[in-house]
Amino acid sequence: MSCEPEKECWCAELQNILPLPDTGTKGCLCRACLTKVLESPNLNLWKKRLGRVPEWVWERTELETMVLADNELSEVSVQIGRLKKLRMLDLGHNRLTHVPDVLGDLDGLTDFLYLHDNQLTSLPASLARLTKLRYLNISENAFEVFPESIFCMTSLIELRASDNRLTSLPDSVGCLTRLRELHLRSNQLTSLPESIGTLEELRQIDLRGNPLTHLPAAIAALPRLEKLDLRWANLPPPEWMADLEARGCVVYR
Repeated sequence: MSCEPEKECWCAELQNILPLPDTGTKGCLCRACLTKVLESPNLNLWKKRLGRVPEWVWERTELETMVLADNELSEVSVQIGRLKKLRMLDLGHNRLTHVPDVLGDLDGLTDFLYLHDNQLTSLPASLARLTKLRYLNISENAFEVFPESIFCMTSLIELRASDNRLTSLPDSVGCLTRLRELHLRSNQLTSLPESIGTLEELRQIDLRGNPLTHLPAAIAALPRLEKLDLRWANLPPPEWMADLEARGCVVYR
C-alpha cells in the first residue's frame, strides 16, 4: 500500500475510530499510515477535550500504554478492565472522584500509574493486587488518609503523594522495601513512622511544606539516602542530622 493521500477526507471515514486531529496536525493521513496508528500498542489522547472516553478505546485490547490525561473526565468506564496488557496508564489532570474497582484487574500494570491532579479521596481495595507496579502518582488530590491498598504494591520504586491532606503515614509503609523515592510535599504530616527505617533502598524523601514536629532517628540509618528535603517544614534539626550530612546525604532545610 503506497503512502499517498486519499482522495476523500480521512476523518469522514474514520470519525468514530479516531478523534479529530488538532488544526495544523502534521504527518501523512493516508490509509496505510492510519492503519499503523490503529495497530499501535500505544494510545495517546492527551488533552483532546474528550469529556468521556470514546467506546472504541475499550476495543483496543492490545494496548500497552494509554494516556487519557487532561480530558475533563469525571469517570472511567469499567470497560477499562478489558485492557489486560496495559503497562502504563495516565489518568492525570482530570476530574475523577473515584476509579473503578476493575483497575485492580490490570495486573500487567508494571511501569506507571498516574492518578494525579484529580479529586480522589480514596482508592479501591482491589488496587492491592497491582503488586508489579513500580511508579504511582496520587499527588494533587484530596486524600486525608493513605489508601492501605498502596502498601501492598510491593514493587513500587517511586511513590508520589504530594499536595494532599494527609496527616500521617502508616507503619505499613515499611512493606515497600523496594522504594527509592518518597514524595510527600505539602501535606499535614507531623512525623514519620519508625518503620521508615526498613526502607533501605530509599534515595530521596521529600517532606517540604509539612508541619513536622518530629522525625525518627531511623532515617539516619538509611544506607542509601541521598536527599532529604525539609524546606518550609520549620523543624528544628535533630541531633542525628549532622551524622546524615557527614556521610554525604544532602539535607535541604
